[in-house]
Amino acid sequence: MFPKKLIALITAVLFFSLSMNAQMPGSGRTQGAGQNMNLGHFYGKLIEASNNKPLEAASVQLIQSKFDTVVKKRKDVVIGGMLTNKKGEFSIENLPIMGSFKLKITAIGYKSIEQKVNFDLNMGAAKNGDFSSMLNGVDKDLGNIKMETDAQQLQNVTVTAKAPLLEMKIDRKVFNVEKNLTSVGGTAVDVMKNVPSVNVDIDGNVTLRNAAPQIFVDGRPTTLTLDQIPADAIASVEIITNPSAKFDASGGGAGILNIVLKKNRKAGYNGNVRASIDSRGKPGLGGDFNVKQGKVNFFASSQMGIRKSISTVSTEQTSISATKGTAHSSQNNGPVNNGFFAFGRLGMDYFIDNRNTITIGGNIVRGRFKTADVINISRDTVNIPVPVTDNGYQSSNTVFNFHNYGSTLSFKHNFAKAGKEWTADANYNYSKNDNQADIQSQYFYSANNPKTPLVVQQTLGGGVTKFATVQTDFVNPISDKKKLEMGLRSAFRDYSSFNNNIIVSPVPTPPLPSVITTKYQFNDAVYAAYTTFSQQFKKFSYQLGLRAESSNYKGELLTTGQKFSTNYPLSLFPSTFFTYKLTDKQDLQLNYSRKINRPNFFQLLPYLDNSDPLNLSKGNPALKPEFTTLIELAYQKTYGKSNTFLATVYLRNTNGLISRYQYRDTNKIAAQNGDTVLINSYVNANTSYTYGLELIGKNKINSWWDITTNLNLFHATLKAGDITKGVSNNQFSWFGKLNNNFKLPKNYSIQLSGDYQAKTILPPSSSGGGGGGRGGGFMGGGGFGQTVVGTQGYTRPNYGVDIAIKKEFLKNNAASLTLQMSDIFRTKRSASHSESDIFVQDIERRRDPQLVRLNFNWRFGKFDVSLFKRKNLKGEMENMQNSQQGMGQ
Repeated sequence: MFPKKLIALITAVLFFSLSMNAQMPGSGRTQGAGQNMNLGHFYGKLIEASNNKPLEAASVQLIQSKFDTVVKKRKDVVIGGMLTNKKGEFSIENLPIMGSFKLKITAIGYKSIEQKVNFDLNMGAAKNGDFSSMLNGVDKDLGNIKMETDAQQLQNVTVTAKAPLLEMKIDRKVFNVEKNLTSVGGTAVDVMKNVPSVNVDIDGNVTLRNAAPQIFVDGRPTTLTLDQIPADAIASVEIITNPSAKFDASGGGAGILNIVLKKNRKAGYNGNVRASIDSRGKPGLGGDFNVKQGKVNFFASSQMGIRKSISTVSTEQTSISATKGTAHSSQNNGPVNNGFFAFGRLGMDYFIDNRNTITIGGNIVRGRFKTADVINISRDTVNIPVPVTDNGYQSSNTVFNFHNYGSTLSFKHNFAKAGKEWTADANYNYSKNDNQADIQSQYFYSANNPKTPLVVQQTLGGGVTKFATVQTDFVNPISDKKKLEMGLRSAFRDYSSFNNNIIVSPVPTPPLPSVITTKYQFNDAVYAAYTTFSQQFKKFSYQLGLRAESSNYKGELLTTGQKFSTNYPLSLFPSTFFTYKLTDKQDLQLNYSRKINRPNFFQLLPYLDNSDPLNLSKGNPALKPEFTTLIELAYQKTYGKSNTFLATVYLRNTNGLISRYQYRDTNKIAAQNGDTVLINSYVNANTSYTYGLELIGKNKINSWWDITTNLNLFHATLKAGDITKGVSNNQFSWFGKLNNNFKLPKNYSIQLSGDYQAKTILPPSSSGGGGGGRGGGFMGGGGFGQTVVGTQGYTRPNYGVDIAIKKEFLKNNAASLTLQMSDIFRTKRSASHSESDIFVQDIERRRDPQLVRLNFNWRFGKFDVSLFKRKNLKGEMENMQNSQQGMGQ
């Protein structure tokens, strides 16, 4: 080895001499190949300055200034590098022996080091023939290099950086849940109450700009409802008001709410334990745990809560009949709901190597709720030969069980080119529910003499949903100004259900005819492909996208043999985004997209829900999808230190709008002398238009107070089309939300939030994609307490205020106590008015006002600095390797 190296060194010296001549004016020679004789070797050892212990996994980079023939300028290039071993040693070989270099050393928790280094070649000895002396300078020991601890940097590493409550990005807004005090110990329903642009009714149903959004979990559609996801398991909520072609076209007409669950990849282990109890004595318990060691990142979380919910419902109804005259009905009830839910999640990331990762995970949700309710009814019929006045009651006891099992398998490959990646994943969800309701009802004359016999009913029902998706995505940054994305997706859903209504007395009967006994099943499939291309020209950038979807739906009412189907062989959904950067702190964006909203299974189920025999609900399996066009013009400005303003003008046009609708029909379950009732169902209206202006501000008033404001002004028009008894409806309305955060001395903080919804047309439908709130009547609705159709009514104004106080304590504020109260002024209600030429109805409902909850949370963990450094510096090493490969090409 020595002779060969010596010969190579002599050759290098000769080439060096030639290169010196080549650089002389007028020589006419180019630089020779001597620069390619890479014989140099730097080595050394890193130690901690405080205790002289070796420092492992520190990044050592060797940088040299080189001439770039493309841009005709010199630039710094990484020509070698590595991570130190367990002994703190580093060794960088095959280096050019001529020129000067810069050694850059970084390590998490230590001050960075930069110093000039070069090879001390004894050229004089070489001229005298002593090449051995010259050879000694090629291998250079840099000695023991001491690194000093950086207390500030270490503090930033060991203490998780606190993200702001709201981050506004160019295509979405990100709401960070850990900063939201009023949702601690609750569910995703409580989280949504403070998310800008989102309105939540007392049943937990959400609307985004007065329309029902698609609910995603970790970027994928879900069968979970919001009340089945613990707030403490959520990291953030992404509000995407106009999704691009990359996202599902279904449900996107009202935007997407993407719930990002917690998953930590910090090296070492960490987690938290939490417990809560509310003013009704109902406890909750949960925790998270994460451990990262070597190639495996393991994460787990669980939550269990016991709940008691109390509602009050009052209804006034006037029915108009040409044969029976006018009848007034009044109902009052107070359903009480008791039960529990449990949530568990388990998964792991396996880092195959620096560029390939496999993730596998699963979740399970279990719940059981019991609702007890007594509805007091009084009726007064006039304008017929013999006026009738009577009163009655209906008592019900309902048990509702649900199970949900979900699993995911994903793979991610990062290419050598920065930002270029390929992902593939498969998801499967299995959901099952069953319910039983025992109902008794009877009517009396004004003197309390029985008018009807005691009717005892039993309702049995249940259903199973199987939902699977397979998806692959590819991202290729063609250059730093261009990017191409494309992907494929398939989704399959199978649903089956049954519902039996049995009259137990006065005369026991088997299950009633098919109109009452219902068995229904359906399946649908969606196949999609998309591509988007984005490019930037100085201050202007754009993204063009196109999504193609093929979908089919087949349903069958097994008890009658009636079949339903909807088939769209090919539908195209374009999207465009144009952004102009006015200044470094101001952006202007115009975007457009086309979407489809397919009816969910609650809207399709064709059986009657008779939790209130005078006000039944029934799905419509003949519903068709609705198509929406969405246009937005947005202006965003950042000013001051931490202030952001976002203004958006938007237009949403929907054809075939899925609308709630009421009609009158005979109560076939418990008909009494031809009694008729209102039946709530769904139909496709003609069209709807909504245009509005949304303003969002995030302001830091001073060091201890920041405020987020949201104001949405909009005008909605709904044209009924061929809906029987339906009328066109239009209404100007507005919605406002305010969130204050106060940081007080001694680690106290306060969050005060409130919202106001003005009079508006009733939301056309419940949340899409599994986004419903608390399960309707099973969770304590009852009575007339149903939100009804937009073509026939409006909601009355309502507002509410929540407050939470938090105290942090222990070392590094690892523990905290949070005291919160919802609806502190008892003003939050759901009040609606609807009417047609056959009825007038007013409903008012309240649920759980002034509920107090105390929460305890304790964070724990051991931070492994070396593991953290090893994980985060892999990317740097890849860049080094890529740079060196690029030099050799």
